Amino acid sequence: MQNKLIERLRGSLSTLLYFINTLFWFIPVLLLALLKLMVPLTPWRRRCTALLDGCAGHWIRFNNLVQQSLSQTRFEVTGLDKASLQQWYMVIANHQSWVDILVLQRVFNGQIPFLKFFLKKELIWVPFLGLAWWALDFPFMRRYSRKLLEKKPHLRGKDIETTRQACAKFRHIPVSVMNFVEGTRFTAHKHDKQGAPYRHLLHPRAGGIAFTLAAMGGKLHQLVDVTIGYPGGIPSFWDFMCGRVETIRVRVRFLPIEPHLVGDYFNDPEFQQGFQQWLNGIWREKDQTLTQLLADKTR
Repeated sequence: MQNKLIERLRGSLSTLLYFINTLFWFIPVLLLALLKLMVPLTPWRRRCTALLDGCAGHWIRFNNLVQQSLSQTRFEVTGLDKASLQQWYMVIANHQSWVDILVLQRVFNGQIPFLKFFLKKELIWVPFLGLAWWALDFPFMRRYSRKLLEKKPHLRGKDIETTRQACAKFRHIPVSVMNFVEGTRFTAHKHDKQGAPYRHLLHPRAGGIAFTLAAMGGKLHQLVDVTIGYPGGIPSFWDFMCGRVETIRVRVRFLPIEPHLVGDYFNDPEFQQGFQQWLNGIWREKDQTLTQLLADKTR
């Protein structure tokens, strides 16, 4: 009973500190966003972007400090030796819990450029957050359905071109573009419903990552393949805040993005098939890696 009370107090304090930290950094982010919006000069906006990424990095550092101070969770990370802040990366990972995001931030903050992900264009109108995402240069993309393209064929290729223009700001600023390839969190129910051929994973969705690579026009140099394992079982966010997670194991691989992986996924069936085979191969290896990470719960 006493241990549970301590866990709840730890979780409440951790959550409170996260909230205060977020509130503290949200104010300078909004101010910098407004300054960036009001002065449409490229050098000025690049300077604001650097400051904004710095704010986000400090926000993550404080959250990491809270984790290290209040939690006894042990992180076992391998494969970070090739990380660089001067490279352009596509980052993919398996997805099991909201804790995954905190794990990725802890592992990669200060190791590779700040993680950013693609958002639907409509999300730019979300109050406050839309402005913050814009300020942090999260790319907004517009996707056209196949049915709409059949009615309006002149729109073919416009989605990639629009996204490529949004990514033009990354030509001179290293970036890490994040993608949870499964598209949703892993659960036993989803796994059974899909009939996925993997033990620990759902089917990977190739369209999103192929679209991103095409939109970036070959600018992304390396693929960062991240495998996250929870030997004690998949935790909830509250479990993590309470310090109930004993060990988290992370395996990182840096793989080259070859030129043949950049193409028209949605209109070229041959390229689509080859890309799916490539991604499925990575997913088979990831499933084997997860089996190894989860094999010894007390290591």
